[in-house]
Amino acid sequence: MKHLKLFFLSILTTILVGCGTTNYVPITGRSQSLIVSDEEVLTLSYQQYQQYMQSAKPSTNAANTEMVRRVGQRLANAVVSYLNKVGLADDAKKYAWEFNLVQNQQVNAFCMPGGKIVVYEGILPVTRDEASLAIVLGHEIAHAVAKHSAERLSNAYKQQYGVSILGAVAQGAKLGEGTQALLSLGTQLGSSLWTSGFSRKQESEADHMGLIFAAMAGYDPNVAVSFWQRMAAQGSGSGGLFSDHPSDAKRVQDIQKWLPEALKYYKKSAATTTPGTVNTTKTIKISSKKK
Repeated sequence: MKHLKLFFLSILTTILVGCGTTNYVPITGRSQSLIVSDEEVLTLSYQQYQQYMQSAKPSTNAANTEMVRRVGQRLANAVVSYLNKVGLADDAKKYAWEFNLVQNQQVNAFCMPGGKIVVYEGILPVTRDEASLAIVLGHEIAHAVAKHSAERLSNAYKQQYGVSILGAVAQGAKLGEGTQALLSLGTQLGSSLWTSGFSRKQESEADHMGLIFAAMAGYDPNVAVSFWQRMAAQGSGSGGLFSDHPSDAKRVQDIQKWLPEALKYYKKSAATTTPGTVNTTKTIKISSKKK
């Protein structure tokens, strides 16, 4: 009877943490269960973004700053056009795109929900040209479009509910202390594994979508392979069971697999025929012809 009670309470736990609104990710079509609204996520995002920008140091390199904003806006325009065509005009209206280059030598960039994207100066010597920068920005834009932050926040809430309910289940079923400790450890371990896998799935999805977004904006998606190979040389990520990013080798392999799809969206643009190139000296400069 005790084990039967535990079984039914566990089923109840699964039902409770499975509730939410079903959303479908553009491009990939993957379904996701969200228990937080866009408004909640955007309010929190804008608050955190403002706090970050108050402490961040904007780049003093005007050419690089203008390049990041130019490439970013070109991508944003292409993405908004795509969302409008596929019946997601309401979602497209929620983005307030902003692209900033900040003084930070980390090889990184990040995106906040609602289209607030920050690029670190340290990644420019790795991108080397505007097309590769478009791959980075496309990846970050994809996180916003796929509502990955809302999904992770929903996931965190579900895990919190699940762990709390399972703890009550264990006590209510009068399990021994050793069994309860084992259940708790197993729950935490499973949660950690699932969260890492979930992050890898999101990162891979952003790679896929970002590749296509760059192509939509007129940037050659083929450059993604050499860019991620350069990132691998920087030690960008090793993968593994608990890693929240795919391995470098897996990333390049997947991009090569997605290239035929991305190339269907690619139309060479006059604005991308003379990309800027990065001077990898301490003072990063971009030399590009203005149109």
